[in-house]
Amino acid sequence: MRKNEVNVVTLGCSKNLVDSERLMRLFSASGYTVRHDPQRITGEIVVINTCGFIGAAQEESINTILSFIRAKQDGRISKVFVMGCLSERFRGDLKEELPEVDGIYGKFDWKQLVQDLGRSFAPVAEESRLITTPKHYAYLKISEGCNRTCSYCAIPIITGRHKSRTIASLKEEVSQLLSEGCTEFQLIAQDLTYYGRDLDGKNHLADLLDTLSAMEGVRRLRLHYAYPAHFPYEILPLMRERENICNYLDIALQHATDSMLRKMRRGISQQETETLLERIRTEVPGIVLRTTLMVGHPGETEEEFKALIDFVERMKFERMGAFAYSHEKDTYAEQYYQDEIAEEVKLNRLEELMAVQESIAEQFSQSLVGSVQEVVIDRREENYLIGRTQYDSPEVDPEVLIPLSEAHRSLHVGGYYPMQIVGTEGFDLLAHPFNKKKVNA
Repeated sequence: MRKNEVNVVTLGCSKNLVDSERLMRLFSASGYTVRHDPQRITGEIVVINTCGFIGAAQEESINTILSFIRAKQDGRISKVFVMGCLSERFRGDLKEELPEVDGIYGKFDWKQLVQDLGRSFAPVAEESRLITTPKHYAYLKISEGCNRTCSYCAIPIITGRHKSRTIASLKEEVSQLLSEGCTEFQLIAQDLTYYGRDLDGKNHLADLLDTLSAMEGVRRLRLHYAYPAHFPYEILPLMRERENICNYLDIALQHATDSMLRKMRRGISQQETETLLERIRTEVPGIVLRTTLMVGHPGETEEEFKALIDFVERMKFERMGAFAYSHEKDTYAEQYYQDEIAEEVKLNRLEELMAVQESIAEQFSQSLVGSVQEVVIDRREENYLIGRTQYDSPEVDPEVLIPLSEAHRSLHVGGYYPMQIVGTEGFDLLAHPFNKKKVNA
């Protein structure tokens, strides 16, 4: 156990990761050594940043806390602290059920943790953080909270109403990250497409993209977690015309049929959804769409599930994730619907849906074979350099594998290079550095 060292463990989404990085910066400014590696816990203090979105995430958070309580009891660490979404929502319950935890903090009061440890630190910028990702990319959280009232979602209960950061503050943060070597920015929020409305009643996502894409050194901007209702179409010309805005959009749809969309309180119809998707693909040719869908929401019949399958087969999302509904305390669905669909049925539907999507994703990967794509190198792993195209977000999407035997010594992590896609390996792509002279010979 290394004295004066803090290990931060992050669970859940990239929005949580940004909070962890901010906490790490405060610990560092207080004189602590800080690590972010759950596989190698060496410090005297562990801070667990929890997720509380759905039942499976809550269970993972609890199991993680219990594992570090055991480590504390075994003398491998001295203190365990908990923060994040789960503790924001169930702070009282956690204090009662897990008295071995040394301190429990919520989603927004975690800065108090450093002060409670009795450390003073030099003032740091509000959004300053220690980046845990490879230095060439980072997540940029443009807002907090959510004003939507989806039936199944506890996020607004946890985070409160939507609060946008100003364009000036985001530009300042990007400038700082650029100075540290960052070139790719994943724009994230619970509801990206609501950005700015809480400030003056107008949507300012296009203004933000216009500002950030004009900054020297920004190679890629990628958009995550858009909402389909009241979509800001003015961002599409920018996505089409600005080379450093990726032809990629993460837009969670959840379902397809009118009856399920109403029950989910999504504020959009199936026809409106399909019109939106058609317009996006028309205005931004070649765009890759990622979506998230849900199965097993109360009231979902077998016919509605089959309609969802048909929707996915017709829309052909290049990237897709899905999850099974879970009854979440204090949500609209928990109060007004019965969770009547058996867990086995939910899981079978999830498996069938993902099997359909796997075939679509494989077809898209195959369609890239023979093309030349700009690839950023993320890391070296065994016999490969591992990278991504503009169509791939870190952690959640396929990767590009470049055999070291084919790679030039000049290739380095964080660099962007033209790559010839020569094949596939599962969902991943196999590539060689593009040799223009060889092609023209």
